[in-house]
Amino acid sequence: MWSHRPSFSIALTVASRALLLRDRLRGRVPSHRPPAPNLTATDHDVPSGSNLLHAVYVEPAGQPVKATVLLCHGIGEVVAQWFPVQQLLAGHGVASLVFDYSGYGRSSGSIHWTQCEEDAISAFHHLETLAPGRHISLLGFSLGSGIAPAVVNDLPVDRLILCAAFTSFAEATHAIGIPRSLSRLIPPIWDAKETLCACARPILIVHSTTDRLFPASMARELASYCSGNANLHLVTGVSHSEPFYFPNMSFWGPVVTFLTM
Repeated sequence: MWSHRPSFSIALTVASRALLLRDRLRGRVPSHRPPAPNLTATDHDVPSGSNLLHAVYVEPAGQPVKATVLLCHGIGEVVAQWFPVQQLLAGHGVASLVFDYSGYGRSSGSIHWTQCEEDAISAFHHLETLAPGRHISLLGFSLGSGIAPAVVNDLPVDRLILCAAFTSFAEATHAIGIPRSLSRLIPPIWDAKETLCACARPILIVHSTTDRLFPASMARELASYCSGNANLHLVTGVSHSEPFYFPNMSFWGPVVTFLTM
């Protein structure tokens, strides 16, 4: 599997930067964080091995913190694009930390799958220092839905949430058009079946029936792995990236309810 590392790093670096460039050209990457009432937002540098990860912590102000969650974002995103989601969550009493993987945004280093997992673990422990004594949940969106299940059983996670998720990295690559004849070139990583079968935490899976990247059948399959402890919530009329481009309660409402119940 280690022979896949160079090609994996190159492919994800190229894909992430191409998607980010697209979003910059479309004006979907904020140049600064807008002022927002009723919340507190702070920037953090999170050590992860020899790298420093850029992260933003947001918590509600003027109301109790009802829940705390670590957000693992998707392949073509940076933390600035997730502030509207953090703002929505904070408005409902949920504190959150979102971080950029190594090689993303202002984070140092380069990306590969083991580093992504180490980054998530490091960010989780950093969040523990920001929210001492609180239960912390873990949310993976798109690419992050492969990373979150990979580390969930190694951390004291309270709840697990998978949004716009895939069943395995191989199936994700096939869903975006990589032929199965090239499967031997794809690292056999982030297969959620084994970890979700062993996960005793409450699990929420939120997916759109109109997600044209990963079909809703993947969400149903993920739920089938969870030994009855998963709640599957399907929404309609939402594209794959729309939940963080234009966050609203039709998608994030089930997440807020799950975290705060």
